Amino acid sequence: MGQNSGHQERGKKPELALSETMEAEAEVQSNKDEAKELKAKERRLTSVFGVADLKNGAIGLYNLGQSCCLNSLLQVFLMNLHFTGILRRITVPPCAAQRSSNVPYQMLLLLEEMQRGKRKAVRPTELACCLSAHRVELFVQHDAAQLFLRLWNLIKKQMKKLELVEELSDLYTICIQEHLACQNCSFEIKNNSCMLTLPLPVLDSNSHRLKTLEDCLQYFFHPEELTGQNMCFCQQCGMKTPFLKRMKLVYLPQTLTIHLKRFCFEKSSYTHKLSHYLPFPRDLDFSGVLTENQCQADDKEKATWQYGLFAVVAHSGSASCGHYCAYIQSLTECKWYCFNDSQVCQVSWDDVKCTYGHSNLHWGETAYLLIYMKKHPQQPYPGLSECLGKL
Repeated sequence: MGQNSGHQERGKKPELALSETMEAEAEVQSNKDEAKELKAKERRLTSVFGVADLKNGAIGLYNLGQSCCLNSLLQVFLMNLHFTGILRRITVPPCAAQRSSNVPYQMLLLLEEMQRGKRKAVRPTELACCLSAHRVELFVQHDAAQLFLRLWNLIKKQMKKLELVEELSDLYTICIQEHLACQNCSFEIKNNSCMLTLPLPVLDSNSHRLKTLEDCLQYFFHPEELTGQNMCFCQQCGMKTPFLKRMKLVYLPQTLTIHLKRFCFEKSSYTHKLSHYLPFPRDLDFSGVLTENQCQADDKEKATWQYGLFAVVAHSGSASCGHYCAYIQSLTECKWYCFNDSQVCQVSWDDVKCTYGHSNLHWGETAYLLIYMKKHPQQPYPGLSECLGKL
């Protein structure tokens, strides 16, 4: 009987030990699941917030040598939550050589370094070397509008996922209808084209200064008579005839980039800067600025054409020697920051308005690129993909 009792006791101990082990393993697994959920939550959090909106604050970029233009544009890209949301979903290149030459991946590494570190600024060295491999010159002065196009095209070209390419295009691409009408007959040509920036002249055809951004917009979409040497060949008339050229707005993206054509090219190949005063609004409603004849969109599309200013890339100095910085509004904090290479500070709207320009201030800052953000996002324009190949 004692033996039986002893056998029963020995049989119970492994069962007890097994039960305790299972509970311990269950607790460990629960902790792992919680840790995974926490990491997933952190990933979701960092995919939503931008550079200046994590606990580390706004981070600057060291100047590598005449890289102020590149630094300013990188800050505008990486502070855009819509863009970083796309960037974080790219396909990571499989080998080291491909990763070092992939612009989107290097931008993602830079973004993570800016958000992870506690330094006031980081060096975009690897990204700069990557761009150099794609024939983007370093240690030279760049034009911000031209460099923006170079960067955007490299990013788009190297994104492997088709859905991300489409999202990137929807995010930045403007659709315009070009309309040509013969003045001698009823022959017409209509063509939709896409552009990444809206290039607005700051002078009219008589070299008179346009006074406001709204004036620049109306002038850009104003009908133009093509006469004399500018006449076009009419297929119906069988000869060159006077034409009327109209530009009509079809689609505006979530992130709208306006290029103020401040640099004037003379016939003598001399370039000079137009620094005159040109105010721009904090809020911009295109449907209130343009007439019905300047729009080729339905009421539903035009209802989304309400924008708030997100960033200003400003230029100081002359056409031959200058400096860029960026004023950017945090989309989560609603605070304005000035990103001047490694120096970042919070500023007011009055500071941003100082970029309106002043003809008598040679080194005064003047806005060169204006980046507006749509207040009410909409579905992508269905005809956008048809004209993207013309970029």
